[in-house]
Amino acid sequence: MHKNEQQQPFLTDVAHLREKARLSIEKGAVTPNYEGDVGQTIDILQSVLATEIVCVLRYTMNAVAATGIHSEGVRAEFDEHAAEEQRHMRQVAERINQLGGTPNFNPEGLATRSASQYGAGGDLVEMIRENLVAERIACEHYRELIRFFGEKDPTTRVMMEGILGKEEEHANDMLDLLASHQG
Repeated sequence: MHKNEQQQPFLTDVAHLREKARLSIEKGAVTPNYEGDVGQTIDILQSVLATEIVCVLRYTMNAVAATGIHSEGVRAEFDEHAAEEQRHMRQVAERINQLGGTPNFNPEGLATRSASQYGAGGDLVEMIRENLVAERIACEHYRELIRFFGEKDPTTRVMMEGILGKEEEHANDMLDLLASHQG
């Protein structure tokens, strides 16, 4: 640091911080230094919510429909993934609520709001393959969103990073299942 430069204080003056916190109190967690576009963030998260709902439905349907001599372990994996996708769905819905939005759980239009597809399945290998494709879509989409949110909305970015980590695990699990059941 040069002699002529003054060091900026790390923290805002506490009295000023308290005063600012009392302004626009109806906005809840969205404070004046939130740098994102709240409406755009909510719209993006509505799409993520739809994607997670579709994943819950697909994994649940696959867990029920999986048949064959080697299906028991795959069914258990599908059930586990459905439960994890449901936790993601809830996290995203909670974040939408924190930002002042209303999570859209309406089944009408769900497929068009989702980045992922439902996919009816087929045989065990086809179910695994379609789930792997869906996980790869989610991974790519969520990485893009993490870069988008960056420092403008670190809370949403960190949430998406956690979800991405699980989606990457799911993709790896599906790849392992595909390799062991393909032939």
